[in-house]
Amino acid sequence: MILANGTLVAVTDGEKLRLFRNKGHEPRIDLVELREPALQAASTGSGGRHRSSTANPDDSRLREDDFVAAVAEYLNREALTEAFEHLVVIADPRTLGELRKHVQATLKAKLVGELGKDLAKHSVEAIEKTLAGA
Repeated sequence: MILANGTLVAVTDGEKLRLFRNKGHEPRIDLVELREPALQAASTGSGGRHRSSTANPDDSRLREDDFVAAVAEYLNREALTEAFEHLVVIADPRTLGELRKHVQATLKAKLVGELGKDLAKHSVEAIEKTLAGA
């Protein structure tokens, strides 16, 4: 994958959000990690009061979904303020699917790529190598 200079790369897994800015010039990828943003926690739905099942996920899954909703809210807000021109999202497939539910049109227009991989706990070098090979 070729990333334009300044592209924002969001790497998340349902518990952690890491943001990077590409400082490399095409075709080189040189990610610089940004400060972790302050996310506003979303509120858990009524499913948290019920016994765990497919229809009523357990508390851990609800927390992850709430976190992903907060990530989407943050990215949607940043897209509206023109904080970035291009965005690539890297997340495990389940998190990526949940994130897609919350993406607004402004953010979707800036989304240039998605990778369904769990790289939130990997090194910057591993993330760069994965992006370069995508």
